[in-house]
Amino acid sequence: MRLVKVAQERLVAADPGLVRLRLAGIAVGGILLSMVVLLLLGRPIPTIMVASIAAMNAAFNINDKTTKDQAITLVLVMVCGAAALTVAAYGSTAPPLDSILFVLLIFVAVYAQRFAPRGTAMGALSFFMFFFAMFLAIRPAQLPEYILALAVGLAANAVMRFVVLRRRPEGELLRARRAFRARISAVVRAAAASLASGGSEWRITQLRKADTRLHEAVLMIEDTIGDQFDETGMQLLRRRLLAVELACQWLAITVRRAIEEADLPGEVRDDLVASMLRLDSLIESDVRELPVISETEEFSRMLVAGSRLKDRAEPGDEVRRAIAELALADVNAQRVAEKDYSAETELPEQHGESGEHQDVFTYDNRTRSAIQAMVGGGLAVLGGELISDARWYWAVLTVFVVFLNTSTAGATFVKGFRRVTGTLGGIFGGMLLALLVTGNTVATVVLILVCVFCLVYVARVSQLLMAFFITCMLGLLYSLLGTFSFEVLWLRVAETAIGAVAGLLAAIVVVPVRTRTVMVSDIDEALVDLCEFLDGAEALLSGRENVNVIELSRELDRQVEQVRRTIEPLTHPISLASRRDYGWYVLSALERIGFRARQIAARAEPGLLPADDRLAGVVERISRNIDVLRDTLDGDEKGKLIRNTGAPETREDDDATARSVLTSLGRMEAGIIALGRAFEVPVQDSTRSVQQNVRRRTTSAQAEGDRVTSTSQDSVRRSTQ
Repeated sequence: MRLVKVAQERLVAADPGLVRLRLAGIAVGGILLSMVVLLLLGRPIPTIMVASIAAMNAAFNINDKTTKDQAITLVLVMVCGAAALTVAAYGSTAPPLDSILFVLLIFVAVYAQRFAPRGTAMGALSFFMFFFAMFLAIRPAQLPEYILALAVGLAANAVMRFVVLRRRPEGELLRARRAFRARISAVVRAAAASLASGGSEWRITQLRKADTRLHEAVLMIEDTIGDQFDETGMQLLRRRLLAVELACQWLAITVRRAIEEADLPGEVRDDLVASMLRLDSLIESDVRELPVISETEEFSRMLVAGSRLKDRAEPGDEVRRAIAELALADVNAQRVAEKDYSAETELPEQHGESGEHQDVFTYDNRTRSAIQAMVGGGLAVLGGELISDARWYWAVLTVFVVFLNTSTAGATFVKGFRRVTGTLGGIFGGMLLALLVTGNTVATVVLILVCVFCLVYVARVSQLLMAFFITCMLGLLYSLLGTFSFEVLWLRVAETAIGAVAGLLAAIVVVPVRTRTVMVSDIDEALVDLCEFLDGAEALLSGRENVNVIELSRELDRQVEQVRRTIEPLTHPISLASRRDYGWYVLSALERIGFRARQIAARAEPGLLPADDRLAGVVERISRNIDVLRDTLDGDEKGKLIRNTGAPETREDDDATARSVLTSLGRMEAGIIALGRAFEVPVQDSTRSVQQNVRRRTTSAQAEGDRVTSTSQDSVRRSTQ
């Protein structure tokens, strides 16, 4: 039973709200329903394949927020898919018209991603319908039965999506809360294990991973449960989730500090470990019974131990206080999740939302990617024809896949590498599975459905595994069609490699976009968000205006996540060590900036620091340094960052909240300087505040920074993709 419980916790923690599990169930259920309907109609296997691909593709590409929008997208996808089948069927009668149209379709499908999520769904299904029209050699006379199969597949998806496995927001909220608490529990266990082991490198790494996964879960949960609360409730929930996240991060920090204390007595360490394990046992309570944690004797003891004040600090006091803060933050978050706002001293104001306008025609990174994909598709056609004039379209498929949601040459290379690696692994998996079930149609279909479930479930988290399951599925499909052979699967590897190389060549040669270029652009946007966060925080803290700084901090968090995705080619294991060090340094600096922004947002209160020159001074310095750093990123002449070496920002008579906010602002200032070191911006020490000539160029919102611990204080070597 313990193993089952652990497995359930891992599943919930890995998939907050079980969104991916539901999509995988919709895909498999849609395929089964399509098969039943078409078999009853006496349709052949190729038509069943088209319906199945339509049902599977719709499952993970139609991601509109509302049921109405999803229904509209299904109708539009049906029109686009039918058009793609028709064009492919007529194009195949006049080669090389089919290959020309296929390459043009790549441009349209990649460009359509700018109108996500609907554009992505329409482009992807159109592409795959064209692909399978060539795979099955569909002729114009066969179009009616294949368009019917397409309609059946999409209708089956609609039945599964809107009837059988329809979204149940209440249950999704409950599962999201369980996932959140599973991540909290993982942080607490990792902290206890780190302290108990004396701080082994592996344990510290696990603690950092648990902390990162908690942050990812918070962002995912906020994205998935917004329709369960009104704006007031959502803002309160965000504030409480933020408090829990910060409390977990603070626990991790205090544990690492305790580990570094050489004079920490063994009995104190054991007591702290026992306290964390007791907290973990309370966190594991069923969320439907909460806030039961607040009614336990253990909870009361934790608060007493964490709030006990003595004339002289004792070893472990910081950890005890961090445990108490986490326990209290968890209780408050669970109350708000139950829509109990009785403990809230102040309810946030309502704010209207404004939508963003998306230009239909514009030249940007998405347009460049579409052009590169089109050129790469042309190269793939030529290279694929040299290997096989019957299956060249596999190479074009690879080009399309590697350009999905990529905007740099480095990202294209990494995605192509994963695609080829996953395909190689899938070759052996497909061979083994096909040999095991040869001649057994039922077993073959069951394994195909298992592969479909797995590839949809992992599609959003692992390109390598998705390619593996796709290739296994294809091996089984060939077996089902009676055309399985080792030569066909190896031909797929060759075509995949050709497609990956063609895509990489196009990304490098045709209007290339280097990883560093996009990284700099994304960092610049994060700095813009930081500026607006600072403006909002200063307005709130000085009492001039009541600003929703939590929302501003979350916007910064999301921009930092975008930088993480952009920098991935630098931090990937196949990258050179110098590039990995550089990428991790930049990412670490930005993450610490985000951490300090969250701390300020969680503690900021209206009028906390009215008419306080220290607030104005540190904000002025940070804003001025951001301008200098942005000028450097823009390629302008480098200025100098100003580092304050004067008196500390806090005073003895400050209350705890004001001291925490001012300290976080000071750490944010140090974080900007640390980030500037990555771009070789010189630093000038100063004891004066910068009070004039500050240009705050803002368009979005967020902020934060912390001192980055690096192995060297020298300039970081810039070796990027």
